[in-house]
Amino acid sequence: MSEHSTTTPGRRVVITGCGVVSSLGTGIEEFTAALRAGRSNVRPISVFDTTGFEHNNGCEVIGFEPERWIHNVEIDSLGRASRFSTAAARLAVADSGIDLDVLRDARCLLSVGTTDGESHEIDSMVSLEIADGPEAMSPRLARRTSAGRLATSIAHELRLSNVEVGSIATACSAGNYAIGHSFDAIRLGEADFALCGGADAVCRKTFTSFYRLRSIAPDFCRPFDKNRLGILTGEGAGILMLESLESATARGARIYGEVLGYGLSCDAHHPVAPHQGGIARCMELALANAGVKPAEVDLISAHGTGTHANDKTEAAAIRELFGDDTPRVVSMKSMLGHSMGAASALAAIGCSVAITEGFIPPTINHVETDPECAVDCVPNVAVEADLRIVQNNGWAFGGNNSVVLIGRYDGPREVVA
Repeated sequence: MSEHSTTTPGRRVVITGCGVVSSLGTGIEEFTAALRAGRSNVRPISVFDTTGFEHNNGCEVIGFEPERWIHNVEIDSLGRASRFSTAAARLAVADSGIDLDVLRDARCLLSVGTTDGESHEIDSMVSLEIADGPEAMSPRLARRTSAGRLATSIAHELRLSNVEVGSIATACSAGNYAIGHSFDAIRLGEADFALCGGADAVCRKTFTSFYRLRSIAPDFCRPFDKNRLGILTGEGAGILMLESLESATARGARIYGEVLGYGLSCDAHHPVAPHQGGIARCMELALANAGVKPAEVDLISAHGTGTHANDKTEAAAIRELFGDDTPRVVSMKSMLGHSMGAASALAAIGCSVAITEGFIPPTINHVETDPECAVDCVPNVAVEADLRIVQNNGWAFGGNNSVVLIGRYDGPREVVA
């Protein structure tokens, strides 16, 4: 098993900005209100033709106006996912309150995770080829297909030049991977600021793949429910601004929370099936990296896809590690759908606002908890809570696992080696 966890001391790392493009709304205010209210915007997919599929519900981004946030890059040159990531980054910068000139003079890292890159654009290219032959394929559309554009378009839009740019393609756990990468860069002094998270757009390829696996729910996503039937594909982008605590306090920034640590593991147990041991090990690594004991975790934001295999396996791994100290375990995918590479990034933002606003988002569409899951998933209605430490889980095909720990910022403390 490939693993990553370090205990190297360094600068404390905090979250000072959150940018959201999601099926629940655009911007941190809309997103927070929707999580607290337990809303979902499930509807038939319209981004691509779903003729021939028995059911076609999904969680699309509706009413998105990229021109409101993208000013320096030609919008038509960007694919759907890159538009989401670029707008979310602009929103994260604005939310952080940092002056763009300060950001441009600093050393920056852009790290964006993804499952599909710009597969929506590739789908369109293939459709043109099938309908009218390869000569009908659009060069302009072809230029929008690079997954690297999810990150490089942010640099172009914000006019950042002293910047390291990268996309991370570890599928549905990629958002947490990007946060961990950025955490290390800030902590070790390799970057002053990081914009990190994930982005994906709904596409025929992924919808069809999950459909053939019989993992698409016909109506709603019901994580941990006895009668759950699968995922709903979603889309969007979640981008977080990370910086050192010293930087944030010097400029009087609002702090959503502190990134305490993270863990990565790749158990490579099966191409698509989750592995209890690999998941438990990843959580152990994250807790050790953050210097947190299981009993100190107040909430777990689960991967919680709503498939029979994921929810049963994840709940068993959580109980294996946490035992009698198992905290509440919620799935924001019940509201957001499964936004693939954006999923754990959007959930990390959800964890951050849960800490600052003092509530636990619910797991909606819940009727009866599966006895094989046996967790308190906060059914249907948010609850008020004093949260100090929240764990954000992200799993992916191939056993690519990632966990991030986020803590409430309560003032100075000693950094322990």
